[in-house]
Amino acid sequence: YVAAVYEHESILSPTPAALVERRAALELMGRNLDIYEQQVQAAARQGAQIIVFPEDGIHGFNFTRSSIYPYLDFVPHSHSGKWNPCREPYLFNDTEVVQRLSCMALKNKLFLVANLGSKQPCERRDPRCPPDGRYQFNTNVALAADGTLLATYRKHNLYFELAFDTPPEPDYALFDTPFAGKFGMFTCFDILFFEPAVNLIRQYNLKQIVYPTAWMNQLPLLSAVEFQQAFATAFNVNILAANIHHPTLGMTGSGIYTPVKSFIYHNMESYGGKLIVAEIPVITADYKTNLEKIPGRVPEKGKGQSPPSFYAEMMYDNFTFVPVWGEKGEVQVCANTLCCYLNYRRAVLTDELYALGVFDGLHTVHGTYYVQACALVKCGGLSFSTCGQEVTDATALIDFQLWGNMSTPYIFPLLLTSGITLDYADHMGWKNNYYFLSKNRTSSGLLTAAVYGRWYEKD
Repeated sequence: YVAAVYEHESILSPTPAALVERRAALELMGRNLDIYEQQVQAAARQGAQIIVFPEDGIHGFNFTRSSIYPYLDFVPHSHSGKWNPCREPYLFNDTEVVQRLSCMALKNKLFLVANLGSKQPCERRDPRCPPDGRYQFNTNVALAADGTLLATYRKHNLYFELAFDTPPEPDYALFDTPFAGKFGMFTCFDILFFEPAVNLIRQYNLKQIVYPTAWMNQLPLLSAVEFQQAFATAFNVNILAANIHHPTLGMTGSGIYTPVKSFIYHNMESYGGKLIVAEIPVITADYKTNLEKIPGRVPEKGKGQSPPSFYAEMMYDNFTFVPVWGEKGEVQVCANTLCCYLNYRRAVLTDELYALGVFDGLHTVHGTYYVQACALVKCGGLSFSTCGQEVTDATALIDFQLWGNMSTPYIFPLLLTSGITLDYADHMGWKNNYYFLSKNRTSSGLLTAAVYGRWYEKD
């Protein structure tokens, strides 16, 4: 099928904390919706059957609970497939944004997924009802090619969004299409958690995901395109990921991903939006890596002399590292129950420092979640203290086999190369309780090769 995602440079309110009238809010959102309309037409001309827009693309961010109120539409939560906002605008009040989106889908005859703010009055009897008598949700809507509202999703894992409420129960949002079957839907920070993202995919055996996001890149392990690709690979799904474009805030990185191929956009230099349109296969059967073909052997503890380990902060976590020196070798490094092993050979010896790091613990900054990670990273300079820094360019081409005795089945294979480009591993998967990632010769200089495990039960 042909899919489109749009990385949108949203027009933001210069004073998001100021209180404005609904009319002024609609005027600002209308300017973003005008751009959406142009992009929907452009995508339709290229044969797109579905288009996805980013999180916060219509209203922006940095609001307070009261200042976002005029920007919120009323979106009925359980009317899936019963209401066509474009054809029946009179059914509910305050639905101007959803009406426009519905009309775009209808006029251009494609499925459309967008993110907006929504409101829902609640009863004082409801113990969860906020003092102002309403819920405010960060909401995705999915609209059919005839403009019908098919599904809504209210973001569950909020990322410091004081203007919004967490829904009482996780939403499992999915909708059906004639061209690719069922799509699941979640938002931004949700991608790191079991609920609802992983549960949704497992429960409904989903193979297609739409994913609006407003992601601030964090190297070396959580750059947007890097993690989006790893998620597609880990769960064997196609992901249509639309990010916002604000390079000054570190926000860029969108793509259309299959488990074996991706069409991505990551640009920290220029301004303006970017439409990506690609034809991808509908995934039906499970694509499994052939583990029998995995070269190499399961490591023996204590074999080979590793250089002395050192500590450095990476992604706000205290990693234990060993330097990766010389043209080739084998190193290992352990923390808690996790041991990471690396077998490597460099094509040409460059004067760049690499290190193998391990972290097995609770990550507590900008969210709390348990991580088990084995990561080969390029350091920022030649001293140990620069390992774990954000690096965007590298020249070393490295053949490697990386493996770790992970305690969780949820492993995200990360492979990021110079200039924030992606590569695919030759082999990955489980063998004797070790998870493997191997690659002969990266396509360009290696930035990060990692097995990033999420141990959800220990969150």
